[in-house]
Amino acid sequence: MSENLNFDMDGAEVGTGDAGNVAGGVVASFCPEGDARKCGEYGRLYTWAAAQKACPEGWRLPSREDFVALVEAAGGADGSLGQNSAGGVLKAKSGWFKKGNGTDGVGFRALPAGYMAAPESADGKPRPGKFDGIGGYAYFWSASPDPQESAFAQYLFLDFSSKTAQIASFDMNSARSVRCIATQPKIY
Repeated sequence: MSENLNFDMDGAEVGTGDAGNVAGGVVASFCPEGDARKCGEYGRLYTWAAAQKACPEGWRLPSREDFVALVEAAGGADGSLGQNSAGGVLKAKSGWFKKGNGTDGVGFRALPAGYMAAPESADGKPRPGKFDGIGGYAYFWSASPDPQESAFAQYLFLDFSSKTAQIASFDMNSARSVRCIATQPKIY
């Protein structure tokens, strides 16, 4: 997909009740900054559990290896995810602050939707986590859990201040963007 997924999901669709509690309902996807107007521009942010089920039929969540291949195709060198210029190639031509726009050289059009931190609990009541990074950072969940930390999953990371693309890991209960890839290529 060349845009961030924007499919509204609640906790019942995901089969988990631990994502967050907004106005009495359990949710598994969120508009950036909690603002419904941002969903149209940036797509939704998903917990990792929601990301596993968010892609429509015929599509799937990319694996770590899919993201490595994308980074390589966009200018990464020798499997290295450290110092490369793939981030500049993957970023959209506009939408990033402080001159952080990219060239969109492969049609990925990454937009900086930021993320939502893992939900917090106060007085025994779950509350959504805090939003951060809109305009400056893009995080795309992979289907791959972190091999060393069972509560973490891997994602593709792009930063307004860098032309690199990195694979990192973070808490599965945080919310990040989703891109889906076709399970089978279409033959025309």
